[in-house]
Amino acid sequence: MGERWVIHLPVSAPDLARARMFARTVARLLARLSARVEPGGATVSAEDQQCVRHWVFCDQRMPGGGRCVLAVDHSPPCSARPARLDRRTTRRFRGCG
Repeated sequence: MGERWVIHLPVSAPDLARARMFARTVARLLARLSARVEPGGATVSAEDQQCVRHWVFCDQRMPGGGRCVLAVDHSPPCSARPARLDRRTTRRFRGCG
């Protein structure tokens, strides 16, 4: 295999929790578009301390293969699939007025 290049795309967030949330969303979206995206490797850092990285996903190996796709600090058991929102109870934006 030839060289691999890694894309670093700075995106700002007001705090660590929201940075991780945004990174999870972006990683999952990009993983659907390309098999070359490795969401488990996603990290975030403070702008002035970019050498101190915080993991976004748990990425723990699952029995039978695959990795946990939940947030790094999740409390339920590891899962190979992200939790889904219940669309029946989720409010939708209906616009102004």
